[in-house]
Amino acid sequence: MDNIKCLILGSDANAYYMARCYHEAYNKKAHLIGTRELSFTKYTNILTIEYKPLWDELEFVKALNLYATNNKDYKILVISTNETYSEFLASNKDKLKDNLIFANQDSKVLHTLTNKELFYKTYEGKGLVFPSTYYLDVLKDNKIPNMKYPIVIKPANVVIYNHLSFEGKNKIYKVNDKEECERIISIIKKSGYDDRLILQEFIPGDDSYLYDAVCYVGKDKKVKLLSFAEIGIQERTRSMVGNAACLINGLNLYNGPVKEMRESIIKFMEELGMNGFYEFDMKYDYRDNTFKVLEINARQGRCSYYLTPMGANLVEVLMDDLVLNKKLEYRELNQKVLLSFVPKNIIKKYVVNKEFIREALGMWGSRVSPMIYKKDTSIKRFLMLRKRLWHYNKEYKNSYWEE
Repeated sequence: MDNIKCLILGSDANAYYMARCYHEAYNKKAHLIGTRELSFTKYTNILTIEYKPLWDELEFVKALNLYATNNKDYKILVISTNETYSEFLASNKDKLKDNLIFANQDSKVLHTLTNKELFYKTYEGKGLVFPSTYYLDVLKDNKIPNMKYPIVIKPANVVIYNHLSFEGKNKIYKVNDKEECERIISIIKKSGYDDRLILQEFIPGDDSYLYDAVCYVGKDKKVKLLSFAEIGIQERTRSMVGNAACLINGLNLYNGPVKEMRESIIKFMEELGMNGFYEFDMKYDYRDNTFKVLEINARQGRCSYYLTPMGANLVEVLMDDLVLNKKLEYRELNQKVLLSFVPKNIIKKYVVNKEFIREALGMWGSRVSPMIYKKDTSIKRFLMLRKRLWHYNKEYKNSYWEE
């Protein structure tokens, strides 16, 4: 490991816990290149970080090649933490230095995952079940299709949307009637977003009907890891709804639809033929006893750290497969693990599913939190995290999202 380094692209929660994974596995500091300073990677002593304009593709290539040149005697494992960086890596393979090593993803196939319209249209009937979905071009379509409310509105092109900033911006919107739908579409259009919007049926049920699966596909294009976790509650801020705040892996793994869904994920990913971590966001639809896939992230998700305490350290998996060329065997990650970003009182007060509350509180003493690492001893970071836990009370109390 003396001639190997780890470069993580990003400065958010995902980037922090991947640096933590590297530190836990090898007791070394990863180097991060981020676009801007975020609290998740401030005041920490387990990583080093610099800031570059990575949203610009030319600057992205320049920054990575400069790091590679400055560390030309090292093999460098490169880890992306968002869709933009993943697409830039995939589309610039021939322009990046040879000592930069990362998951092998085809740029055209990757685009069918990151663009939500292409995702639903490309993979409909390919073994996954999707919610009823309509597509609206904000520049051309003036008529809203007849739909049964409530519905969810989200951008088809998340790469473009993520670069916009405007008042009232949400990651996704839950809409209860046609008038509200028209208002939201107008706001998004005025922001400068010029692509299509996804108008999608809202699958009934509280947050505990949401599920998270993380799989790793090796260089041989075979699935090597697969988790399946039930979400108790999701984040509630405008930019974070859709991200799990608390989940438990290993619940209800062997009932019929879960077993079938796991098999569908493996079949889908191996037919897709790419390499790396992938996260499936799903919601169980009790009306027809199926899991509806909401999206697939072509990377580890914000909450994917829960694989590490099950013996699948995410960075170690990437290192073994991509850099050290070790043979990986398939593992189903079935261990019961509780992961929580939020404090206990939030779970007691805002989780709707009483059985999930009982399970979570019973496992609380062994819970994992991606942001809290005992070897990260910065006092400023400790105080920042305490403030963040306290701030969750305000976020949930004032949330725009309703169950």
